[in-house]
Amino acid sequence: MIGDVSKADTIYIACGYTDMRKSIAGLSARVVQHFKLDPFSNSLFLFSGRRCDRLKARYWEGDGFGMVSKGLENSRLQWPRQVG
Repeated sequence: MIGDVSKADTIYIACGYTDMRKSIAGLSARVVQHFKLDPFSNSLFLFSGRRCDRLKARYWEGDGFGMVSKGLENSRLQWPRQVG
């Protein structure tokens, strides 16, 4: 379970589509490969799938990764698909 994410230095929104089947390891790999960022940094990373009805948040807590997943029942997220 994710602890106090208000202590995160930065919040990153992963624009575009993310495969919501990815685990913590898969999302961490995306942080490294696509964003060229340190997955162990004090940052919160947010991901959404193609249908914009699911959200995953990934955060390094110092002793391990925490991840929260939320699925929306009757609505969709307004998620940026492109940078800029």
